Amino acid sequence: MLRTIAIGLLCFVYTNLSLYAQPGAPNPGPRAAAAADADSLRFYGAVNTYINPVLPGDHPDPTLLKVGDDFYHCGSSFHFTPYLPIYHSKDLVHWKIIGRVLSPEKAAMVTDKPSNGVWQGAITYFYGSYWIYFSSGGQWFSKADLPTGPWTAPVRVTENPKTGPLGYDNSIFVDDDGKPYMVIKNGQKVNRLQALGRDGQLTDSVINLDWINAKLQYSWAEGPVMCKRNGYYYYFPAGDVSGGQYVLRASALTADSTKWERLGNFFKPSPDPANTFPRPNHIAAPVQLADGSWWTIGQSYQHHGKDDWSGMGRQTSLYQVIWENDRPWGMPPVSTPVVKPALTNNKTPWRSVHSDHFENDQLGDWWHFLTKGAAAGVSLTQRKGWARLTPDSGRTHLVQKETDHFYSVVTRLELNTKDSAVRGGIYLTNGNQRVFVRLFSELTTNRRIVLQLDTAIRSVPYPQGKTVWLKLERYEHQLSGYFSTDGKKWQAVGAPISAVPLDKVQPNYNSWVGTSVGLFAEGGLVDFDLFVCKDGFSLLPAIGNSNHYGIQTIHADGDQLVTNSSLHGGWLMISGVDLGAAGAAKAVEVMASSTKGGVLEILLDDLEQGERIAAVPVKAGKISSHVYRLRSASGKLSGQHDLFVRFPAGTSQDILLKSIRLLTR
Repeated sequence: MLRTIAIGLLCFVYTNLSLYAQPGAPNPGPRAAAAADADSLRFYGAVNTYINPVLPGDHPDPTLLKVGDDFYHCGSSFHFTPYLPIYHSKDLVHWKIIGRVLSPEKAAMVTDKPSNGVWQGAITYFYGSYWIYFSSGGQWFSKADLPTGPWTAPVRVTENPKTGPLGYDNSIFVDDDGKPYMVIKNGQKVNRLQALGRDGQLTDSVINLDWINAKLQYSWAEGPVMCKRNGYYYYFPAGDVSGGQYVLRASALTADSTKWERLGNFFKPSPDPANTFPRPNHIAAPVQLADGSWWTIGQSYQHHGKDDWSGMGRQTSLYQVIWENDRPWGMPPVSTPVVKPALTNNKTPWRSVHSDHFENDQLGDWWHFLTKGAAAGVSLTQRKGWARLTPDSGRTHLVQKETDHFYSVVTRLELNTKDSAVRGGIYLTNGNQRVFVRLFSELTTNRRIVLQLDTAIRSVPYPQGKTVWLKLERYEHQLSGYFSTDGKKWQAVGAPISAVPLDKVQPNYNSWVGTSVGLFAEGGLVDFDLFVCKDGFSLLPAIGNSNHYGIQTIHADGDQLVTNSSLHGGWLMISGVDLGAAGAAKAVEVMASSTKGGVLEILLDDLEQGERIAAVPVKAGKISSHVYRLRSASGKLSGQHDLFVRFPAGTSQDILLKSIRLLTR
């Protein structure tokens, strides 16, 4: 416990000392340190911290754009289509997809096999328009008046002999005078700059920076980005896909290597031995906020010792940038709470897989396909309120990027009984699409429910008919399958199977992308009534939280339990919990123990402005069930919400929380 508290305090001190890390600033001294300690109490009653990653799951090669009070993110989408999803945020912590740039119809130049597709996704703003530059067999751009689109058909960027091939890992830098430059990267030794005209094409002359990585000092020196501060130009190359981030600076945009200073590593070393994102890199160009602070986002694979989650892809985290005598430092990666930017969220939930009841005529932007042609196999209009998947000769998928280590996917489906070989259900696939998990209902030979990952197969007979409910439960690297005739009473599909083959590092870096989760059909059409990824009526382990403050994990009797580590209490947030149809959730069951007894508060969406729906008394004793009727002044609860649990102040390590579950009665 002491180590957990110490790391958390160290992270807090690191972040707050950045306020004093300006040239000529006085040492904070004991008075300022005492003020910071007193100020830390506010973190127990409000959400003023975050836990990385802020964009969990596969979000590689991130770029970041600030326009006024709004932030936009895009990156490489590779073979996932529609290509280039645009994310929006008001506080750099909470993100949502607001559109996609490139539809399959406009992507004739794109090869959508794994490891191909669309790379780069550099979103920018200049000359009064939004632009996005990307690579797919050359450099292309699309343009829009608004980041939500519509985006123009892609235009190819014309190469020239001096620039040479324009590469695949570029970004856009806009100088103080509004003049944009393409930061060109092609192969290991090509690093160049060239201005862009009002037509989006290259203009002026090349600024050759090939000397930057002439001796492969920075491995690939990939994903270069730039920013400007106090008259200095800063150039940030990444090492390679596995990590490494560096920085150079100069007082002018020049090809003269003697005018540039190599500043070395960008990130400070992590003080946290438990950190699971050890080598962040490929940062976006840092941006400055109104309060003078600077921030950036960067990617990293997740692993710690033998616990490998690299299969989820490169996940994106938020880092503050501090300046020491005009030398930028990225704050170190840690697994503990970090003070968030001084910005206000606009009620955007934490980034999670979306529930969908298919009530609209068009798919939400959170869905993607694994091939360009797959979109033709999905319809939301042929049967109102259902998603109809009609495969061709192969398998049709409708998927999202996986974001969590703990969840229960639920769907209700109907098979077309005219097709004897039809199968349909829940699908998980890695980026190579060579390792996949299926929980499905099938009509071949005998009607049955099957859970399969490679040669690991579980199956049970299902003679009840063509309609069935399926649930795939993930508890870290363990997957369990269930089926039901009514969505309430569930039966297991054999013993759990290990997802390690899916989750671990994959050949060729998993084709550069991460795990997707969703629905599939093969052999004939299948109708899906709904898709829920984090079912609130299934167990929600407390250790599966996405954000927290003042808590720690305790191992007891084979369980992983969460408790508060401070006399001020503590809280945790489980993101994206689906509360079902309006009025379905009647009560909440808390599995917990206590030495003295106390009350756990449960709130929706926020600690301060969120609605308190339960105050659960936890009696003294061992781990047991505590049930409490839900209360809602807003009416019947429904939809997808971030679920907050607040521990009482006054004692520490008194209440040990194992899980939460909603009840229908």
